Amino acid sequence: MSSTGIGSPLTVCEAFQRTRKIDPGAVAFRTPGDAVTVTWAEYDSRVRALASGLHALGVRRGDVVALMMRNRPDFALVDTAAMHVGATTLSVYNTSSAAQVAYVLGHSGARIMLCESGMVSTVVASGAELDHLVSMDGPVEGADLTFAELETMQSTTLDFESSWEATKPDDIVTLVYTSGTTGDPKAVEISHANVLAAAFGLNAVIPIEFGDRITSFMPAAHIADRVSSLYWMAILGMQVTYVEDAKAILPALIDTRPTVWFAVPRVWEKFRAALEAKVDSMTDDSARETTRRAIELGRRRSRARLGGPDLSAEDAAEWRTLDARVLSQLRAAIGLDQARASICGSAPISPATLEFFLAIGITVVEVWGMTETTGIGTMNPPDAIRLGSVGRVFPGNEISVAEDGELLVRGPVCFGRYRHAPELTVAAIDGDGWVRTGDIATIDSDGYVRIVDRKKEILINAAGKNMSPANIENAVKAACPLIATVAVIGDARPFNVALVTLDPDAAAALAARLGIGDIPSEALAQDERIAAVVADGIAAANENLSRVEQIKRHRILGGVWDAGGDELTPTLKLRRKPISEKYATEIEELYSSGTVHTVHTVHTLDSLGGR
Repeated sequence: MSSTGIGSPLTVCEAFQRTRKIDPGAVAFRTPGDAVTVTWAEYDSRVRALASGLHALGVRRGDVVALMMRNRPDFALVDTAAMHVGATTLSVYNTSSAAQVAYVLGHSGARIMLCESGMVSTVVASGAELDHLVSMDGPVEGADLTFAELETMQSTTLDFESSWEATKPDDIVTLVYTSGTTGDPKAVEISHANVLAAAFGLNAVIPIEFGDRITSFMPAAHIADRVSSLYWMAILGMQVTYVEDAKAILPALIDTRPTVWFAVPRVWEKFRAALEAKVDSMTDDSARETTRRAIELGRRRSRARLGGPDLSAEDAAEWRTLDARVLSQLRAAIGLDQARASICGSAPISPATLEFFLAIGITVVEVWGMTETTGIGTMNPPDAIRLGSVGRVFPGNEISVAEDGELLVRGPVCFGRYRHAPELTVAAIDGDGWVRTGDIATIDSDGYVRIVDRKKEILINAAGKNMSPANIENAVKAACPLIATVAVIGDARPFNVALVTLDPDAAAALAARLGIGDIPSEALAQDERIAAVVADGIAAANENLSRVEQIKRHRILGGVWDAGGDELTPTLKLRRKPISEKYATEIEELYSSGTVHTVHTVHTLDSLGGR
């Protein structure tokens, strides 16, 4: 196996060795403002030095090297170096408790860990048995080595070229632990072949050019960020901008101007809310109405592209003028004015949110995937999007639906097993190689997949009616951008209720417009004017839901549900059982609070004293 061989690369190492030769002086990755820039030549040189250092520490083929750090360039250096030694990497969620760290390190068998200095105390408190704990940021108590020292260590026995050339397609490049919403996390083994299949499948749907730009800002412990940043960079030559603080993603986007981008639904929802608030707050009536007209024409044009009625010649000409003058400014305001295609995945998103971005000229394609399919299994083609669907099967793979409606996937993106869990592997992969996804889905005659819900999360009310909580929750968030999270409860109950949290930014902006003043988010949750807007949003969502699906009562909770906390996984999925247990009192009060009702009166901002 050689980087100069004919045909496609067989491992990520081989792909990296080919990519780094395309333009050695080009920037491979960076941080905003070019505070840090690393060229492909520097990337290769530092990978070789770190590989030697890891080998000197005793890292050998098949060993597990653990990483715990924010989205920073050092992650790419260490991860790439480890794979060239033949090791498997494991990224640990930064929000992990000591007990969670102890579990994944013990279960994976990792003996060497590299982490930021501020996280060393958590690793030490875990009691995990490690041969070496490396601090990324200089000496700190508990770590026996620094990153700088590791990079200068030299192995006298490592033959770098022979090492990476010995890597096999079926070797495990990374372990990714599932979110653990239903018990201990499972360790999904992802091979070099899996990663290559995911990258080349993407390239078949959205052609990627060397130097295309993307950001890394989601948790590196999640398969979505690992594939869309590190592996797409190594295999396809994308330039990655590392953003340490996810809350700073907007200025980072404006700095980066990505050409291809990936984000989870919550990010897209926040951007939509921010842009709509920007339009609503325009003091110039003419400018505000012109912008709204541009968005409406954009919406009609996008619907025409999706099979709806065509725009008249006059409307099309007006759209072209307003797109250049108005909509281009909205795209630039979130740094996506140069994006050829953007991707949304990891959780369901409402079609209304996707349509909004299509309307302003940002093509957002919804995908579906899971850790066990290397993060992707279906994808909407940018030129043939169907809103409400997660697209068609990823190139080179197969999909099917079982008798009970469960989506099945088979192909090169699918994992081979869960580490140390043969019984779980057998339960997940049938004898014909089909991966049971746990998602209930339909496939139309054109091959487009629609996800109905998680198999284990379907609500069955007291009357035996099956419902999708995710669909209900999406309807609410689409109708009310003020809402950050909503958890629907209704299993074995006579009707549905919901727990709601506010988006701090959207709530603060609305409070300012209503003249409420600068008060804590907990207090905002109790303000009757804020409560009225939430109630109206839920009422609007109910209009688009069947009677049995409608939310009859809700409660706005103070505070925010943080990623990795009691209520949300690190990837923002609801922890439904812990939520039901933690808020048992509030839920019971919702079911015993008197008359069941749905808000019908719509309160406008004008009637509440604002615009």
